[in-house]
Order: sequence, then structure tokens, then C-alpha cells
Amino acid sequence: MDNNYSMLFPCPPSSSYTIPTSGLMNNGQSSNAFLGLKPSNNNIDHHLDDDHHVKGDESSVRKKGEKKAKKPKYAFQTRSQVDILDDGYRWRKYGQKAVKNNKFPRSYYRCTHQGCNVKKQVQRLTRDEGVVVTTYEGVHTHPIEKTTDNFEHILSQMQIYTPF
Repeated sequence: MDNNYSMLFPCPPSSSYTIPTSGLMNNGQSSNAFLGLKPSNNNIDHHLDDDHHVKGDESSVRKKGEKKAKKPKYAFQTRSQVDILDDGYRWRKYGQKAVKNNKFPRSYYRCTHQGCNVKKQVQRLTRDEGVVVTTYEGVHTHPIEKTTDNFEHILSQMQIYTPF
């Protein structure tokens, strides 16, 4: 199995690449969330029943049978000695926990921009200690806050694989 895994997700030295995760595709269209762009459509199933409403303020009212939209997730494996990928956004660490079958903890971060609900998780792999997995959840609602010198360097080295 390790042999098949390395064939599907090769990790050459000094490079980054994406791993398809659930929520990566929006109705067959790839999303540009990593680049800070909002997807053009929502993944909400509209099964409306006008007689039933969920209690709450009007901005968060969902009708019975309507499903909450799932935030898109993107995972990147990066060969690095440091755990944090400088992606141009500012992050606040809000937690860390031990993970079963992994000797490295998983760290949890939120984007510090007001009103932006993007989260990321960072964890080092046990089977290859030189690889850090960073998983982003959500889409930034604002432009990049830091200078892009490092970010452009990272993007130029990144290889993005699309699902088959």
C-alpha cells in the first residue's frame, strides 16, 4: 500500500502539491479558494418547505430540509523543516491535540481578519517526518494581508494535481 500511495502522491524534495479531499470540487468545477477567490456557486440543496422554519435571527434562518453548505477543504503536503507554511495570511492558533497513530500533534488556526471564517490544520507525518500536511477549510473573504514575496515563491514551486 505504501508503494501505491507514493505513486499517487509523489513528494519530490523541495516541492508542494495538493491532495484531493472531500469538498474539493463544486459541482464538477474546481475552486480557487487557495488563491483567495470565492466560488461562484453554493453547494446548498434547496428543498424548501414554506411551513417550517428554524428559530433564530433572519440572517441564519434555514428552512426544513435545507442542508448547510459544506466549506471546501484543500490539503497540501509540503517538504519542510518548519511546520507553518507562510501563505500570506495572518493566523491565530486556537488549539492543538494529540492524534491517534501519529506522534506529532495537530495544530488548529483561524484567519485573524475580521469576518473571515477560514480555518487551517497543520500536522507533520509520522511515516515521513520531513512532510507537513496543511489543510485549509473555507474561502478567504479578503485579499492577502502580507507581502507576496514568499507566497509567489511557494506558488512557483507548487505542483497541483487534479482528480482523475
